[in-house]
This record gives sequence, structure tokens and C-alpha cells, in this order.
Amino acid sequence: MNVTADPKELEGAHTMSEGENQFFSVRDIHAYYGESYIVQGISFDLKKGEVLSLLGRNGAGKTTTLRTLARLDNPQLRSGEIWLDGEPLHERKAHQAAQSGIQLVPEDRRIIGGLTVEENLVLAQVSGEVGWDLDEVYSHFPRLAERRKQEATTMSGGEQQMLAVARALARDIKVLFLDEPYEGLAPVIVQEIEGIVRQIRDIGITTIIVEQNAVAALRLSDRAVIMDTGEIVYEGSAQEVLDNEQLRHDYLAI
Repeated sequence: MNVTADPKELEGAHTMSEGENQFFSVRDIHAYYGESYIVQGISFDLKKGEVLSLLGRNGAGKTTTLRTLARLDNPQLRSGEIWLDGEPLHERKAHQAAQSGIQLVPEDRRIIGGLTVEENLVLAQVSGEVGWDLDEVYSHFPRLAERRKQEATTMSGGEQQMLAVARALARDIKVLFLDEPYEGLAPVIVQEIEGIVRQIRDIGITTIIVEQNAVAALRLSDRAVIMDTGEIVYEGSAQEVLDNEQLRHDYLAI
């Protein structure tokens, strides 16, 4: 089941004429680690406020796709276009994409050691436009308020994940990328992180979730894209994936 975009539909995509339907658009991107061809012609659109699950087995190219969209130096985007609210991200570096409103929460969280929770949050707001202020962060993350003076890397894995998400929201944000937000967390903590992602969704922040716990991600999502060996093999509603046992078996092994 391959529902990648018809190339004819991509003609003139640079005009961004469809407005809201192309708040975030990915157009035929091809990305490499060295000479290893990983992302092989990915295309999809996101409406403003939509939540997308980007799914697939290990090695399908999900994290590489997120890193490409965030405009990190590695992998290398060799062709294709990425548009955010009418701005061409494919022409920008990672720090410029961040200034435009892209915020990636990587799997390893990148919490800064030696700094308190609050210092990590304040540092996130040093350059660029500010998003949520500290009061707003603490109102949505009360546990971080309790830990505000604690050295951040001494917190539990779940608390560090909360901080990583909060730090992204403390910046000016248009699209949030979450890479394996439930990785290594106990089920009870996963439920807490799910609650935070649900709040983000309800606020209306456009979000892409990469997650091996596909069912948990799908429950929070409007739509789903499933990848296999660097290509899209399914694009449609999250509910359809939840309802389609054969689809889950073929591409997600669940």
C-alpha cells in the first residue's frame, strides 16, 4: 500500500498556494549519511495543529527523516524541499530552522549537565524568540517546578524527558519533533509523558512523533505515516492504522 504523492501534484509546490493545507510540507526529500542512501523520496503535508505519527520498524529511516527536517548537518539533504508556513527550510541550517520555529527533542534529550532545571530552561531562551515563559512552563510541568533548583541530570529519565519537552516549548515554536519520547521509561511514566503530549496537542502545536510504541503514539495522533527502508508505504488516518491489524502486522510487527 503505497500512497506517496503523485509527482504531478508536486509541480509548483514552491508557490505554497494551498495555504493552511501546507503549513508544514515535505517535498520529495532524499538524505544520506555519507554515501548511504537513507531517506528515499519522502513527501507529506501537515495542517497547522495536526499531530502526525511517523512509524516503522527499526532502521526504517524515521529518526533520519526527523533529523533531516530539523536541518541538522548529518544526514545530508541532497534534494527535495521543506516548507514551514511559507518559508523554505531546505535552504537553511539547523540554527536557522530553530529560529523559524522548528524544535527537535532528540532521543538522547541533550540535557545540559552541571546546570539546574531552571538554568536549562533559561539557557534555551538566550537566543531567538521566546516561547513559553517560566511561569507557563511550570504551570504545565508542575514536577519541574518542584525540581527547579535541582541539577537536571540527577533527575529520573521521565523527569528529564519532561525537561527536554519543556525546553523546546520555552523557545518560539511552530512545529515540535519528538524522537522516541517513551524510550526507556516505565509504563507509569509513559502515561505521564502521554498526558503532556496530549496537552501539547490540545494547545494546537503541530507535532511529529517518532515512537516504537506505535499504539501509544497513534492514540495521540490525527494522522500516520509508515516508513519502510526509507520510503513511505502508508499515509492516512491514525485511527485506520489502529483498526487495521494486517497493516500493523506487515509494517509495525504489532
